[in-house]
Amino acid sequence: MKTHISWGERLFDICINVFMVVLMAVTLYPFLYVLFASFSNPSDLIQHQGLLLMPTGFSLESYKLVFENPMISIGYFNTLIYVVVGTTLNLTLTSFAAYALSRKGVRFVGPIMFAIVFTMFFSGGLIPTYLNMKHLGLLDTRWAMILPSAISTWNLLVMRTSFAGIPAALEESARIDGANDFRILFQIFIPVSLPIMAVMTLFYGVGHWNAYMDALIYLRDKDLYPLQLVLQGILITNSTDSMMSTVADVDKGLIQETIKYATIIVATVPILLLYPFLQRYFVKGVMLGSIKE
Repeated sequence: MKTHISWGERLFDICINVFMVVLMAVTLYPFLYVLFASFSNPSDLIQHQGLLLMPTGFSLESYKLVFENPMISIGYFNTLIYVVVGTTLNLTLTSFAAYALSRKGVRFVGPIMFAIVFTMFFSGGLIPTYLNMKHLGLLDTRWAMILPSAISTWNLLVMRTSFAGIPAALEESARIDGANDFRILFQIFIPVSLPIMAVMTLFYGVGHWNAYMDALIYLRDKDLYPLQLVLQGILITNSTDSMMSTVADVDKGLIQETIKYATIIVATVPILLLYPFLQRYFVKGVMLGSIKE
């Protein structure tokens, strides 16, 4: 049966589509600008004015200099450690806490949830947190980048809501078969909640990949710097001289800008590649964690 669409509805659809196209262009263009600039010939890029819709010339010299910088390799290695170890710890602890707090009959769930939610609005502040890390002996260690963010309160609430929506019959049948809580969690709850686990992996992984403030506060040893802190040194403090030791003095001023663009691409693309693998779970996972039937 054909449905009549009024002119008002058609006009609304056209306006929405135009708005979304404009929004996509505004969002995408800065990234495309950086991408095109990173592949551009430095001298041509300096002379270019207006929108950059394609590389001006073509040069890989900036990428060559970026990958020859030992700090980039150190930053990548450290960031991968923080992402893998940190995300694994995040998912483990968040799953344990969400499972315990979502079960019926657990005592003192109300006060515990109040204490957890309270931390979303009030914290001890930067100085007490720093002193706490110092007394625990975590300054200038890899654990300073992992333990303070071991559990996100918001992610815990989302996962708890998702676990609470799993039918109680699954748990009851497992207990009749003699399963304990660990077996119920790992063999029933987590497999059933793969979408929400994928979303949590993305949230935690991106958080560790972009971690910057904790590194700036707690780390002094450059061998422990994550990629984002290395990136800060290159883009903000303009420390690109060590990367241009083989470049002629005449060309250093020109290639300095393209090095910054290439560094941004090198630091951004890997985490962007993760999203397509988790995208099919993303919307479903967020909805599972936000709506309780």
